Amino acid sequence: MSPENIKILLVDDFKSTRNLERSMLNAVGYTNVVDAEDGDDAIAQLKKEGDIDLIVSDWNMPNRNGYELLVWVRANEDFKHIPFIMATAQSEKKEMIKALKAGATNYIPKPFSKEELKTLIDKTMANKAKTDTLDGSKPKAPVKSDKGKVIINAAHIQITDHLALGAMAHLISTEEFKPKYFELKTHCMSGWNPVSQALENGEVDVAFLLAPIAMDLFKYDVPIRMILFAHRNGSICVGNSADQRLLHSSNAVKEFFLGKTFYIPHLLSIHHMLSDMFLKSLGLNPGVSGNENVNVFFEIVPPVQMAQFMAKDERVGGFLVAEPIGTNAIANQVAKSMFVSSEIWNDHPCCVVAMRNDIIEQHPDAVHEFTQMLVQAGMYISNNVDKAAEIGVNFLDPEKKLGLRQAVMKKVLMDPRGIKTDNLFPVMEDLDQIQRYMYNVMNIGSTIDLEKFVITKFADEACKNALVHKKSSMREMKDVVANIVQLYSEKDRPNIFDPEAVKKELSDHYFQNGVQLLKSKKTFEALESLFAAFALDHTNMKAVNNIVVAYKHLGSQDFAMKMVDHVLAIDPDNYRAKEHKKALMAHAG
Repeated sequence: MSPENIKILLVDDFKSTRNLERSMLNAVGYTNVVDAEDGDDAIAQLKKEGDIDLIVSDWNMPNRNGYELLVWVRANEDFKHIPFIMATAQSEKKEMIKALKAGATNYIPKPFSKEELKTLIDKTMANKAKTDTLDGSKPKAPVKSDKGKVIINAAHIQITDHLALGAMAHLISTEEFKPKYFELKTHCMSGWNPVSQALENGEVDVAFLLAPIAMDLFKYDVPIRMILFAHRNGSICVGNSADQRLLHSSNAVKEFFLGKTFYIPHLLSIHHMLSDMFLKSLGLNPGVSGNENVNVFFEIVPPVQMAQFMAKDERVGGFLVAEPIGTNAIANQVAKSMFVSSEIWNDHPCCVVAMRNDIIEQHPDAVHEFTQMLVQAGMYISNNVDKAAEIGVNFLDPEKKLGLRQAVMKKVLMDPRGIKTDNLFPVMEDLDQIQRYMYNVMNIGSTIDLEKFVITKFADEACKNALVHKKSSMREMKDVVANIVQLYSEKDRPNIFDPEAVKKELSDHYFQNGVQLLKSKKTFEALESLFAAFALDHTNMKAVNNIVVAYKHLGSQDFAMKMVDHVLAIDPDNYRAKEHKKALMAHAG
């Protein structure tokens, strides 16, 4: 049967999601689509149409959810033959198993691409059920090149969080890195689903993916271990600029999000966890549609489409996502800043580097070398921002489809509150904090034995010469909310939605905070705030001056000189930086 002749019943309670999935279906040839907004509506449409060929349904919906709809369909003589795809944010393995046992023909976690959806529909209509991922992965022997080196296939997606892999690939291509034991092949994929499936099925040897996804795979006996963090920090929360109410109190911030949809990139993500913490601190009850007493509704949306969807729907309160999505939305006046993820949990993990056991066990020398070079590549990014931005554009947008610009990459990499790649050592306490919160507070996933999941012997050696950083630290949520209120508290703010005005105001806010911390002899915390001030406004030379002072307090003349040189690279005529350089050179002499 040709695609245009297949009648599909598409079931989802969010109209924006139905529109997205309908456009995906249309783009791959499935143009005969009937909509339903929940399970009850779907049953009515089944009875009305009478000739539905395929059901594609969300899980979390009010009235009758997708699982209840599936059970009803399989128990009904008139409709039990219809193939059923569960397309949902319920992305845990245990939920997949539950759906398949109840009679789902196939299952696809959100977010997914039109190509993934088409492939699954083709399999489904050919009566090829999705059972190959339930019994563990199929082992594949590591392959060696004609030079006798093991080939390491590494999967990633197009986000800055995976730039360390791109930097390593670049440094190998220029022969600045010369691996003796492995050859690297990188594979850019369309989303989290193909990355996790490729790792599970042994199609790749290592994957850069969200920590909770990797832990969920391990829970269900996929033979992988985690060897490094891929990065730390790097995400931002924004609100919908269509709602121009002044956020003059914590209650006003609460009202801003009450009853609205909130976008996250994946259910199994740090973004989901931090969003949950933030919204609950306001006295709200966030959750997925269909759950009892929910008053802020999480919806899974591909990051690159979040701003576009929010601009068209005032019922969307905001989103939390990896940069530069949020900053671009602010610049386009679609969104306004709320907070960056490090303001809630500084130095938090997000994506991890997960490797298959066969590579680890059979080729430890290659894994040791891979780990060492990845750590060095992360430090290279921190020390060579301009070059790293150039590498990032070529690595993350090789076909120029994203329109990624070097200036945007540079801005993201320079923000001291943003992504960090110079401290990739895997800290089990951080991972445990994620799984405990998700399992105990959010009722998501399961806990795993992290001693068995994380292998640190390679990182111990690779990270021994890395810069020493403080351990991750959770901040007080009241301070995060207070910062939002302070930013938006004044009644007459004609430039509040001018991105440049907001940046300058934020810069001044972080500068003042940094000065107070410096006076209180909290030098490390002061540096964080002062760097944030400078990153937001390069003309804020008061921040530069105090950064150098802070480094001098620490006795770090080399770091002070690096900061001065960094400023001079941006502004060669900067008088203050020139004077600092003279003083530092005199001290060194």
